[in-house]
Amino acid sequence: MISIILIFLSWIFIFFGVLGIYRFKNIYARLLTSSNIDTVAFITIIFALIFKVGINTLSIRLIIILVFMLLTGPVSNHIIARSAYLNGIPSKPDKERL
Repeated sequence: MISIILIFLSWIFIFFGVLGIYRFKNIYARLLTSSNIDTVAFITIIFALIFKVGINTLSIRLIIILVFMLLTGPVSNHIIARSAYLNGIPSKPDKERL
């Protein structure tokens, strides 16, 4: 029962995160939103799977995957934001596009 609630909660996080991606206009705000979707939804899905399978070797593997994702997700988003900054992508959108 807890796993079903957590999976439903992760879908809610994903839905509002996708709305945030479409709402924000610049690349940096979209990167922040996508990073939050990635982290929060992934954590809730992994915990739902751990509650579903119980404590065994699969749950240990899921925890290892969770740790790997928590370490690599922010690094990849930082690299994307840094390359956008170094290529001169402005943080504010043009007035004409609004």
